[in-house]
Amino acid sequence: MAQVPQRRRAKAWSLWEGRRIPSEYEVISHKLHYHFRRDPAPFELDPNTPLNQWYKKYREGSPFQVDDWEQFRDPDSVTYRDYIQLQKEREVYLDNLIDEFERQDHYAKLSKPWVDLLEQLYIPSRFSGHILQMVALYMAQMAPASYITNAAYFQGSDEMRRVQRSAYLAKVLSLDHGEHLADSQRTRAIWEDDSHWQPLRELLEKLLIAYDWGESFAALNLVVKPVYDALFIRQIAELARSNGDTLLALMHDDFGLDSQRSQRWTTALVKYAVERQPEHRTLLKDWVEKWTPLAYRAVEGLAPLFAKAPQPMQSGKVVEAVCDTHKAFLVEVGLE
Repeated sequence: MAQVPQRRRAKAWSLWEGRRIPSEYEVISHKLHYHFRRDPAPFELDPNTPLNQWYKKYREGSPFQVDDWEQFRDPDSVTYRDYIQLQKEREVYLDNLIDEFERQDHYAKLSKPWVDLLEQLYIPSRFSGHILQMVALYMAQMAPASYITNAAYFQGSDEMRRVQRSAYLAKVLSLDHGEHLADSQRTRAIWEDDSHWQPLRELLEKLLIAYDWGESFAALNLVVKPVYDALFIRQIAELARSNGDTLLALMHDDFGLDSQRSQRWTTALVKYAVERQPEHRTLLKDWVEKWTPLAYRAVEGLAPLFAKAPQPMQSGKVVEAVCDTHKAFLVEVGLE
């Protein structure tokens, strides 16, 4: 009697190489890219198309490479569903916080000198925040593994969250302190022409053309964002508390949680890369040394505005605090 060959059980996850069952995070993150075919080009198009040439130059051609990026894991294992649930809860918290302060007529009680300072120091930050978002999304699109891409996309969404709240604040302040606060052209003029903002604008415009994916990651996540967050989250919150703007301080305390999540996956990626290619420590330190002077100069440009608050902070101490925070982060990452 002929024996019927036993059918092999189909593999449930065709791109999964491991013997164990993947986690939910891994199921929806593993090899998610549609441009991972490196031979002869990432996309299934003519290798000479501009799109393929771009990726071959700025991703495959980047010096920041390891044999297998697919083994990297976000230490928080964030999925899209996780992110939506997390940020929904955080946005509900902020909405309730704002509602409570608005019931107390918070904006009308702010002093005119403080609001004038917010117009010059804080309201234009939506322009810089948009650049942080754009670069995070570029880094996500160029990243060599979807585990990195997803973490960077969530970071970009965090930036949009912060920008939205900044824009909302400009509008509600205008209802009590003058329509000019919600005038986008006026705010844009501060961003483009005010001397305090120009070092930061130079830094961010140069960041926009750091096309190599490795340098984009190093410049944004190892220098620009941690320095920016130290200034526009920690120092702004401290200044706001000193000047009776508890709402702004509490909002930025909450944004600080997003910043911490970004730093966790950044630290994990650096350690992953350096463990596999020890020479990457030197490569990353070189990029950090390239971008840090520009970032610190941006802080030095904006710090004098902190001294103009009704309850001022010394500009030198602001610069020192931001630089110390950044250096402590680099020590944690293993690059100091």
